[in-house]
Amino acid sequence: MIFRIKVFVTPKRGILDPQGRAVEQSLKSLGFARVDGVRVGKYIALEIDASSVQEAEGTLKRMCEQLLANTVIEDYRFEVEAG
Repeated sequence: MIFRIKVFVTPKRGILDPQGRAVEQSLKSLGFARVDGVRVGKYIALEIDASSVQEAEGTLKRMCEQLLANTVIEDYRFEVEAG
């Protein structure tokens, strides 16, 4: 069965996010004065062929921890839906 996956990777709280700061400052300079705490991350979409949701989630967790996220400085979450 094919599962469609959405992976969201973001910097952990307390980790410096220079890209987020740059976006925040740019938004403020464009007149969006009430914006604060901008964090920039990654969105990854993929498909996994697995026999169950549990198998897909297990495979995806290994992918995230080995390649898709740097778990020292990034958090990740994912959504799995049957395709």
